[in-house]
Amino acid sequence: MPTIKVLPHDELCPSGKEIKVHDGVNLCKALLAGDVEIEHACDMSRACTTCHVIVRSGFNSLNEVDEIEEDLLDRAWGVTSQSRLSCQVIVNEDLTIEIPKYTINHAKEN
Repeated sequence: MPTIKVLPHDELCPSGKEIKVHDGVNLCKALLAGDVEIEHACDMSRACTTCHVIVRSGFNSLNEVDEIEEDLLDRAWGVTSQSRLSCQVIVNEDLTIEIPKYTINHAKEN
């Protein structure tokens, strides 16, 4: 069973968090199920960048990035070479992720 380690984020999980998941789970759904309320303004339809994460370890174990995701990531705040949209990531091995401090979402809901 893979473990997702979420680095501390001031609003979403100030102390960080570790979430055990089954192989093949979607990262965004796993974070939400683990009480990490990551934004996902487009309801995981790959139309925004609010679920952007930076994969600090385990990046090479992830499914391939396609052209649509790459184009969207170009619009994300604080993008790095290890950035992914969590709604597009399938977890099969342990990951350590960082959730950026900001998103481009100007109309965040409660």
